[in-house]
Amino acid sequence: MKRYIILILTLSLIGWVACLPVKIKKGQGIVGNVYMITGDQMPSPDIKREPPRGIKTKIYIYELTSTAQVEKTKEPSFYNFIRTKLVKIVESDEKGYFKTSLAAGTYSLFVKKDDLFYANLFEGDNINPVIVPPELFAHIDFNISYNAVY
Repeated sequence: MKRYIILILTLSLIGWVACLPVKIKKGQGIVGNVYMITGDQMPSPDIKREPPRGIKTKIYIYELTSTAQVEKTKEPSFYNFIRTKLVKIVESDEKGYFKTSLAAGTYSLFVKKDDLFYANLFEGDNINPVIVPPELFAHIDFNISYNAVY
């Protein structure tokens, strides 16, 4: 039980640190990685998990989007349509890395699976929000986990 608590605290700390803005030369925007997480992700002392793999994909950056501004599907975290303004589409490389300049503000990030939009993080009613502070790049890790079991 103690190991699980330490694991949860460690993952929470990593997640919090990963969301902190980082100073990268001049400019502002978002920098980060897109990871595909698959298979059984249940914690177990007997199984060593492979690290998530970065993937090449398109990241759809929208104005901040709430759950009321999307057309939901029957599957959680998938959306048919987003009713806020598309700001930019950026592509990650083969390792999942991407970087793009954006005006300071708050945005929602999505990827696509076939014709559906996907995002699985929420802050209140806002879907996958990312804050871009003035003169800084916000660092994010976008985890695609629709093929994972927890």
